[in-house]
Amino acid sequence: MIRRLIYLTVAALFLTGVVIAQDVSVRSDHPDEYVVVRGDTLWDISGRFLDKPWQWPAIWHVNPQIENPHLIYPGDVISLVYIDGMPQLRLKRGGTKKLSPSVRVTDREAVNAVPFDRIKPYIRNVRVLSPEEFEGLPYVVANNEQRMNAAVSDQTYGRGLNAQVGQEFVIARLNSIYDDAGDGQIRRVLPKDGWRQVPNIWDRQESTFNTVSPWNRRPKNPVGYEMVEVSRVRVSQAGEISVLDVLGNRTEVKPGDFILPDTDPGYEPVFYPNAMDTVPDGLRVLATSGQKAGVGLYQIVAISGGARDGIQPGHVFAAFRKGDKIADEVGYREGSFSKDAEVRLPEVYDGIVMVFRTFDFISYGMVMGGDRVVQEFDILRHPDTRP
Repeated sequence: MIRRLIYLTVAALFLTGVVIAQDVSVRSDHPDEYVVVRGDTLWDISGRFLDKPWQWPAIWHVNPQIENPHLIYPGDVISLVYIDGMPQLRLKRGGTKKLSPSVRVTDREAVNAVPFDRIKPYIRNVRVLSPEEFEGLPYVVANNEQRMNAAVSDQTYGRGLNAQVGQEFVIARLNSIYDDAGDGQIRRVLPKDGWRQVPNIWDRQESTFNTVSPWNRRPKNPVGYEMVEVSRVRVSQAGEISVLDVLGNRTEVKPGDFILPDTDPGYEPVFYPNAMDTVPDGLRVLATSGQKAGVGLYQIVAISGGARDGIQPGHVFAAFRKGDKIADEVGYREGSFSKDAEVRLPEVYDGIVMVFRTFDFISYGMVMGGDRVVQEFDILRHPDTRP
C-alpha cells in the first residue's frame, strides 16, 4: 500500500478526463528531452522544464500505448512539446519494446513523486489525536526494576490497558499540543520543562507575534495531540497492570509514555501538487523538524491548518518571513524622522512547501525548494505570490 502511495500521481485525473487549467510558465532554458536517472523525483524532473515545478500535473501527458502511465522509470525519456500552443510533457519508455502481458514493468523501481524516505517517518510514526482520542489513554506506569528506560527485550508495565495476552501495541510519546488560541489561531505548546517552551501567538491587527505570558502557558483549548511512536510492545501478562515485552524501538520507553493501538494510521492514496483557490487567513508554519534555525530542501514542517480548512495532500504554499519592525536610526540621525519613527521591513520569500499529510487542525508539509531556510512562524501564501 505505502509503496503505491508516492507513485500515484495524476493517472486518476487523466483516466477520468479531468482537465486542470493553469497558467503554466515554461523555463526558457528547458531541455528538449531529459533521460530519467535513478534518484530523480517527478518534482525534480518537472523543475527542469517548468518555472514552477508544482504545476506538472497540468501538462503531464504520457504515451497512451504504455500501460500504467503514472509509473516513470530510470531510462525513460521526458520531452516537452506544444499541442495547439499549449505545453505538454510526454513520456517515452527508454529502450523498451512493447511488452507481453506476462512481463511486469513494475519489476523496475519507479521514480517517486517526492523523496519517500523523508516523509516515511511522518506517515508511519506520527499521529495527531483529537482531545477525545487522547483522554483516558493507557500509559506506561513503570519499567522493569523501575529503570528510567526500557529497550528491546526489556519489560515495561502499562496501566489502563484493556488487552489480551499476545496483542501488540504502539508506545508513543506526547511531542506537542496544538491549542486554539482564539480567533481561529493555533499555537504549539511543548509539554516539557514545566511548560516553559511556549511559542508566540499571531496578532492579526498588529501583524506581529505576541509572547505568551508566564501564567498563561498551559493549553486552554487543545485541538490536537501530536504523538510520536517510540516503540512497539506485546502483552505477556494482562491485568490492571499489564506486563509488556518491548519488541523493537526507535528510542527507549519511559514512564509516562502512552499506549496506542497498533493500527495503520492511513494515508491519502493519490495526491498531486496544486494550489488552493483561497489560502486560509493566518496560515503559518508552526514547527520545523527539530531545527529552530529553519529547515531546507526535503525537510518537514507542521502548519497551522488542516482538513477543516480544506487543506489536502498535494496543496502547495509559498513561505514568507515577516519583516522586522525597527527604529529608523538613520533617518533620526539625518533629522528626517523623529526618534520614535519605526518602519516595517518587507517580507522575504523563504521557500515552497507541499503538504503530504493532513489532520483536522494540523498538516505536515515538505520543503520542496526556495531561496533560504523555512522557519517557525513563516506565513504561508498562494504559491503564485512568490517572486
